[in-house]
Amino acid sequence: MASAPQTTSSLLRFDLFELDTRTVELRKGGVKVRLQGQPLLVLAALMERAGELVTREELREQIWPADTFVDFDHSVHNAIARLRDALGDSAENPRYIETLPRRGYRFIAPVERVPVPQTQASPQGVQLSEQVERAAPIVGRSTQSENKVEQSPGLLRKLHPAATLTAAIVLIALFMLWLVPSISHRTRATGGIRSIAVLPLDNLSGDRAQDYFADAMTDELITDLAKVAALRVTSRTTVRLYKHTNKTLPEIARELNVDGIVEGSVMRSGQRVRITAQLIHAPADQHVWAETYERDLGDVLRLQSDVAQAITEQVRAQVTPELKEQFSGTRPVDPEAYEAYLKGRYYIYNQSFTDPVSLNQAKANFEEAIRRDPNFSSAYSGLAETYVCLVLFGKGQIAAADGYRSARNLVQRALQLDPNNGEAYDALGALNWHADFDWSAAEQSFDRSIALAPSYSCAHEDRAIFMALMGRRDQALMELEKSKLLDPGPISDGVASAVYLQLRDWAHLLEWSRTRLASDPNSSDVHSDLGTAYEGIGKLPEAIAEYQKAIELSDGDLNLVASLAHAYAANGNRTEAEKILRNIEEKSKAGKASPYLAATVYAGLGQKDKAMQLIEKAYSEKSLDVGWALKFDVRTDTLRTDPRFQSLLERVGLD
Repeated sequence: MASAPQTTSSLLRFDLFELDTRTVELRKGGVKVRLQGQPLLVLAALMERAGELVTREELREQIWPADTFVDFDHSVHNAIARLRDALGDSAENPRYIETLPRRGYRFIAPVERVPVPQTQASPQGVQLSEQVERAAPIVGRSTQSENKVEQSPGLLRKLHPAATLTAAIVLIALFMLWLVPSISHRTRATGGIRSIAVLPLDNLSGDRAQDYFADAMTDELITDLAKVAALRVTSRTTVRLYKHTNKTLPEIARELNVDGIVEGSVMRSGQRVRITAQLIHAPADQHVWAETYERDLGDVLRLQSDVAQAITEQVRAQVTPELKEQFSGTRPVDPEAYEAYLKGRYYIYNQSFTDPVSLNQAKANFEEAIRRDPNFSSAYSGLAETYVCLVLFGKGQIAAADGYRSARNLVQRALQLDPNNGEAYDALGALNWHADFDWSAAEQSFDRSIALAPSYSCAHEDRAIFMALMGRRDQALMELEKSKLLDPGPISDGVASAVYLQLRDWAHLLEWSRTRLASDPNSSDVHSDLGTAYEGIGKLPEAIAEYQKAIELSDGDLNLVASLAHAYAANGNRTEAEKILRNIEEKSKAGKASPYLAATVYAGLGQKDKAMQLIEKAYSEKSLDVGWALKFDVRTDTLRTDPRFQSLLERVGLD
């Protein structure tokens, strides 16, 4: 194909944006803004006639050829919505694109045409086709400029006269090549989408303080999609790692082993929320579907369900009648209650579920949500999970009996309000396990949670560790593989370690911990696991070194301190062990440490009576260590032949 002769092209500038008519690319502050073909062409058409009405008929004639089967109203609506998202514009208070109802659109911002010498032209239309194929919406926001309005020439009219007709035909043909796969996605592109990752939604509100809102909305969309049994949905903890990535969608898809990528944006303005989402068939980087949804904040649960249901329809995933009813039966929620709930989710999921500060913030937010909307099931289950985490990771801030009692009441209320709340069943499973030692009920609760939300990674992770605790190795390892598919990030690494711990598989724990150490050398958990593995195979000096490193990295975690004291005692260093023991007992008397920790040191010192006395006390207090560590703990190996220890295992149900 012949190249265009050297001539003059132009940049069409407005605010921080510029449209390069040579390559037909939009940039903001010099950075390319990726945009799908239709929105790009609509923008070009509007900017060519800045300040004038461009009718819908004119847009149809110029961009949607007459012989193309497409829902024009739907397509132009999506194109304008995606343009506004990319520009940070709004229909209610337009700064760039004004809607004239039933007539068309007008570009109202000042546009400046800047002549640019074109020293080397490219084949006609090639740049546009490349731009269309690579495009995907990226967010942006700008401020009003004082540039002078100047009419700019049409993109086709700027070409050399001899090439104009050829270029027009080429552009239309290239656009059709892009458009036809989009129209036919129901029969081709979506056929292979059986696994999805929802990338963090961009915050278009122009307020960084609203980042939590976009993150929480991402979590909610993942939660809804996780209920679809025919889809595998990557967990929130893993996709969060891709929030600011520069990787391409095919690269992300390969790393996460998924077929589809959902990406988009959230814009909140007062009590209105708008979500724009698009589905990409990732291996081919092919656009499948895009839509914009806008609702009042109080109706946001329906908005999320609409997005999730639309995605399942696009990938032809089978949805049970019960789930369809759930999607369509969402109820309104008090806007302030929902905002408090989202903040609670943000602190427990996006900050840290093991950090007492984050957990207390989540607790306050969930309590506020319940106060404002007493019938909000998800707020109850969120608060229940927070109480369980405070017992497990709160470093003695709350007594186990009190925390478990509160969590149980909250779970019961959550399930009264919504019997299909899968997250509530996962929290119930944790209570059945740690508070009740009711292993049959725990298994049923985890199974029910997974049945209601097959891609809910937390339930799979909990079930994998639970199966290992029960000594069901094959089931534990099978569940571990499922959890890794859903959450291939750092959390699944910790789950694998926990499974090997519960199985007392010291060889695999040692091998796995060494692998983790290579990528995370400053993890106290990894060094702790290494110490346990070394002690399990009888290498006490190596175990002591790892425990010391773990304590240093964890800022003095008491469980690790007890492990070090036990290893000192087992290795013959009674003086150091007894010194540490006195400190642990003082903290235990103050309610800041479980009596189980001191028991492990007494076991290492050979004082079995004292050790058993303290373990019985821990059992009566429902200490976490009894339901978690009693069966596998290498620190209590010297007690395992004692009839009293065997009797306790039988009472707990772990014999």
